[in-house]
Amino acid sequence: MDEEQTGIVRGPEMRARLAKSPDAHKYAHGHALILSGGPGRGGAARLAARGALRIGAGLVTLACPQPALQENAAQLNAIMLRSIDGAPGLRELLEDDRLNAVGLGPGLGVGMDTQQLVLAALQASRPGTSGHRAEQGQPATAARRAVVLDADAVTRFARNPETLFDALHENAVLTPHAGEFARLFPDIASRMDASESTRPVLSKVDATREAAARAGCTVLFKGPDTVIADQTGRSRLSSARDDRAAPWLATAGAGDVLTGFITGLLARGLAPMTATETAAWLHVECALSFGPGLVAEDIPEELPRVFANLGL
Repeated sequence: MDEEQTGIVRGPEMRARLAKSPDAHKYAHGHALILSGGPGRGGAARLAARGALRIGAGLVTLACPQPALQENAAQLNAIMLRSIDGAPGLRELLEDDRLNAVGLGPGLGVGMDTQQLVLAALQASRPGTSGHRAEQGQPATAARRAVVLDADAVTRFARNPETLFDALHENAVLTPHAGEFARLFPDIASRMDASESTRPVLSKVDATREAAARAGCTVLFKGPDTVIADQTGRSRLSSARDDRAAPWLATAGAGDVLTGFITGLLARGLAPMTATETAAWLHVECALSFGPGLVAEDIPEELPRVFANLGL
């Protein structure tokens, strides 16, 4: 691929993506919904919710089963909290059109209830735009809500990936690491691992493109050489190697924060491919800005410094 295909934009274009109008209100920047697991399994979702809030979503709500309410309430302030009862409760909650982006997977578990939640989120229509800013100032017209699927929301479909693929749409984003990618796309992953002496080796970029085409949505294939591709064949590389090496990002919860970053940018109205590549770049920038000793909780809190360095 050439530089235009691989590079993540910086400078003025990045500032334009992230800037906020001085006279806009919170609802103009979208309302992100993050789903949490049961008692003792809410930390990952809280990290994602904090990421969505820090990256600029006007409002963020964390939804969890009723038994987990007290645990989450004790640790959340600016992030709102709702109780839901499985997929029926999620469908009811998503009748509120202002909830325009959903992130789920971290800490949900891999039971049938997770599969039902994923399908409910993917099937939820979004009849209006609620006035949030769409990319390049144009109203959003998509029929389906933006949805980010990570961790357990991906792993749950390892035995039946076609069930997931049938439900995915162009406003969805998958964020697998290598193991999760192999569970959803085993044939593509096997071609990446093949020896040159037995069959052609598939690059990570081409593998991600194939996966995105099959899934019909944006795919972020994690790693120090994170690749993002969408269903049209566009792709970007977000490198964390050489002068951008950030090995301290290999820490528990970092991926959950990235899920929140993407969800928050989708809530703000960025298109899936744009939101995903922007979030990936900012994720590494936060790690580089903080330095060694980073833990997941530090990543969202480093965003203000990164934003300031961008001139926002």
